[in-house]
Amino acid sequence: MLNKIDTLDQLEELLNKEEKFYLLKHSLTCPISHAAYQEYQKFADENQDVPTYYLAVQDSRSLSDAIAEKFQIKHESPQAILFSNGNPLWNASHWKITKRSLASTFTENQ
Repeated sequence: MLNKIDTLDQLEELLNKEEKFYLLKHSLTCPISHAAYQEYQKFADENQDVPTYYLAVQDSRSLSDAIAEKFQIKHESPQAILFSNGNPLWNASHWKITKRSLASTFTENQ
């Protein structure tokens, strides 16, 4: 199940609470982002033990910008980020966000 976050406080809580989780920056108007969101949803449905979160860039621009600045990850949309122990381990954007890439990255970083 995908969980939406909207604020920096919610992100900080996740960084402190979850040992490892995925976050997707999703554009509500981009067809490439829609395709990535579908792949992300498939991954989440098949890997319900993996915490999966997303933010809608149009609804949470300040959060999206804060993530880019705090972690020095150039903003792209769509963009998937794997966090572990409060730090980003991996990120991918656009067509590189697939159910397969999400699964293999998570497995490789166990």
